[in-house]
This record gives sequence, C-alpha cells and structure tokens, in this order.
Amino acid sequence: MHQLTLAEIARGLAAKEFSAEELTRGLLARIHQLDPQLNSFITITDDLALEQAKAADVRRAAGEQGALLGAPIAHKDLFCTEGVLTSCASKILDGFKAPYDATVVARLKAAGAVSLGKLNMDEFAMGSSNESSHYGAVKNPWALDRVPGGSSGGSAAAVAARLVPAATGTDTGGSIRQPAAFTNLTGIKPTYGRVSRWGMIAYASSLDQGGPLARTAEDCALMLGAIAGFDPKDSTSVDAPVDDYLASLNQPLAGLRIGLPKEYFGAGLDSRIADAVLAAVEELKKLGATVKEVSLPNMQHAIPAYYVIAPAEASSNLSRFDGVRFGYRCENPQNLEDLYKRSRAEGFGSEVKRRIMVGTYALSAGYYDAYYLKAQKIRRLIRNDFTAAFAEVDLILGPTTPNPAWKLGEKNNDPVAQYLEDIYTITANLAGLPGLSMPAGFVDGLPVGVQLLAPYFQESRLLNVAHQYQQATDWHKRAPAGF
Repeated sequence: MHQLTLAEIARGLAAKEFSAEELTRGLLARIHQLDPQLNSFITITDDLALEQAKAADVRRAAGEQGALLGAPIAHKDLFCTEGVLTSCASKILDGFKAPYDATVVARLKAAGAVSLGKLNMDEFAMGSSNESSHYGAVKNPWALDRVPGGSSGGSAAAVAARLVPAATGTDTGGSIRQPAAFTNLTGIKPTYGRVSRWGMIAYASSLDQGGPLARTAEDCALMLGAIAGFDPKDSTSVDAPVDDYLASLNQPLAGLRIGLPKEYFGAGLDSRIADAVLAAVEELKKLGATVKEVSLPNMQHAIPAYYVIAPAEASSNLSRFDGVRFGYRCENPQNLEDLYKRSRAEGFGSEVKRRIMVGTYALSAGYYDAYYLKAQKIRRLIRNDFTAAFAEVDLILGPTTPNPAWKLGEKNNDPVAQYLEDIYTITANLAGLPGLSMPAGFVDGLPVGVQLLAPYFQESRLLNVAHQYQQATDWHKRAPAGF
C-alpha cells in the first residue's frame, strides 16, 4: 500500500479496499523500519495517528465521504500541532508542545487526514540542504550521501521514500520546490496569502508560504484544495475564492503560451539539467503549447535582495525567543541580560545566528536605507519584470535548481555557494507568485526538476500543466532503490 498515491488511497478507501487503520499501521511500521536511514521524522505520533485513523473509519462507516478522510500525511515541524512537539528543528524550541493547531493543520484534520508525525527541516527553515537541523541532517533517499534539499528536506525525503504519500512544507525562497526537485517529487508554493500562515512559525513573514509536497500534481491538487482559503486569523491571508484544483487538471494545453527566460540558461546552469528542461519543453509542445523567449532582467539582483530582506525579517521574528516565555532557557542566568544572551547563544544554531546578525545589521540606523530599502526597491523591479513577461505568456518555465543534489557537507563551509543554489526559486517569493516544481529526468541517477511559474492565484493552471505532463511522461513514477 505504500506505493499508492494520495489519489489512489482516496479511491481505495472509498471502495473499502482497505481501512484507514490498516493503512496507518502499515505506514507507521515502514517509518520505524526505514526512517533511521533518512532521519526525515523528528516525531512519530503512533498513538495519535491510530486514534485519527479509527475516527476516520467510523466517519466513513457512517456514510461520510471526502478524498482526504483517512488519508495519511505528515507535517513539517514548524506547523503548530496541539500537544505535539513543535520544534522548528531548533534546540531553542526542543521540548515545546504547541497549545493549538495551525490553520493548515486544523483544516487537514477537519478533512479527516491522519497525521503520522512531524518532519525534520533546516532550523527555523533557514537552509537549502536540511543540514542545519538540531536533530541532525536528513539524507536523500536517491543517494544517502546527498542532501534532500531544504528547508523542507524531511517532508521531501519522507514522501520520496514512500514513508507517507504527501506532506506539508513551507517555501520562503524555494523550500518546497528545491527539495521536490532533488527527490523526484511535485511541490507547489501557492500565491502569497493563498494559504494561511497562522500557526506556521515565522522565518520571513512577507515571503513564507505553506504548500504540499507529493508524488503527483493530482495529489498536490487534493492537498492544496484542503488547505487554501481565507483565514481571518492571518492578516496577510487573501479573501478570494479558491478554485476547484481537481476540476481543471484534465484541460487540454492547446494554445498555452510558455515563456523561457533567457536569463535562466546562462553560466552556472548544469548543461545536463538544461537538456532535461528543454526536453520537457518539447513534450509540452507536443501537448499543444507554444514557446517564446522572455526576459527577467533584474533576476541577477534576486539573491542579494533576498538575503537582505529575509534575514531582516528573521531578526525581528526570532527576537521572541528570549528564554523567558517558551523554549530553551540557559542554566543559572546571572541577570536578565545574561539570560537573553546565553539562552539565544546556546539555543540557536550557526546558520540562524548568521542570518539574525545580517538582518539586524541591515535594519540598524544608518544602514536601513542603504540595504533594506534598496532591497525592497529591487523586489518591486522583479515583480514588474514578471508583470511584463506575463503580458506575453501564460506560464514561465525553467530549471528549479542549477545543479542536482550535492553531497552532505559539501557546501557547509561556504554559505554563499549554498545561497546561489536558490537563484531560480527566490524570485517567485520576492514577487509573491505561485510556483511548482515537477520531476523531469535524472542526471547521474539524481532527480531533476522543472519549475513552472504563473500569475497570481493561477495555481490551477500550474497543476493542470504538471498533470498533463505527468500523463505523457513517467519520471514521477520512478522510486529510489531500497524504498
């Protein structure tokens, strides 16, 4: 049963081919058996999962239907889950049990989804390799000596290894799409404001957005349909109708206009990934799409702008972790200042400290205009580039990452080299656009992802194109050996 997609599980449960409890017991056994190789879970909630599965079976027996009723999932460990460890993979929150459910968690719970546990991640979602976690690095099931991507690396590894059919993730600069690309999954970052951030522990509030990782576009459509929508508890949530993402999956692609930004195919892109991307373009042409070159001239400024804005927001958001209200507190503080300093110094890891320092500097008197304000102006120029491009095309297509997954530890001593791996994903967060990564081939046995970007609130278009591509190809069906 672990090979079933979320949509197949929904059909199997509806046809009473198996129960939610049987399915949950099977996957929990698989997690306990295989996850020690991967380290994708921080917490496995056996008792809670079985309780939820039994409740889902009772609801089905009473005649209730629902695609996610009894379907197993798992959550990235920055979504607050009532009574369950919510750590953000940080020592500073080790032992913190959230007193409430995040809106995303509550909506999936209401739909009857069964949560199997909380997934590993880069500490406070800061990283592209899932090596900054307090609980240790996550390994890529396609090659155990490689990173799974980050920051939603635990989510990606668990779904790719068939430990769970789908998982929640978050994307601040590519943290759903890049791990999806590295592990042969489909992952979608919705439009900013489409999915509630309430109860999702913040890294950079103007960039963070929750979304699903799964094996197919159909599964992502199922998940996104459950979690999207207005939430009065989130002041950045957008009050706009949610599309029926499943209904548009089978629309033909005839007449679809795809833009290929010339800036995507320059120096720094592995030529084998470029070949895989162009092969995907040819496949979409066969399905009726037309292709033209577009330009995103300010893309070159995206990484410096992002690595001013995101750390600046993080330095503000993470000021709440002071050793007083919740989380880690240092031993025997001498006074209040000592409590603050040592609790934070001992509780945060090196990458988080690095970003807090950069962000605090960028916001400090005399530097605010030179750095933060300038970065926000660049952000507007990047958005304008997309507006101009989308006047000519319906979608923008390119590589998700410039290279395949690198080896564990390879970039640990050079944070900037790791930052540069986000070049293709960051612009969607800066502009607030929806983006999707889908499997499109392999390089030396390592997965390659193709990224699709669309205008605001056109998630259904992204899912439609990815689904049609997945009907014509089988990259997404390939599984890592040993899992």
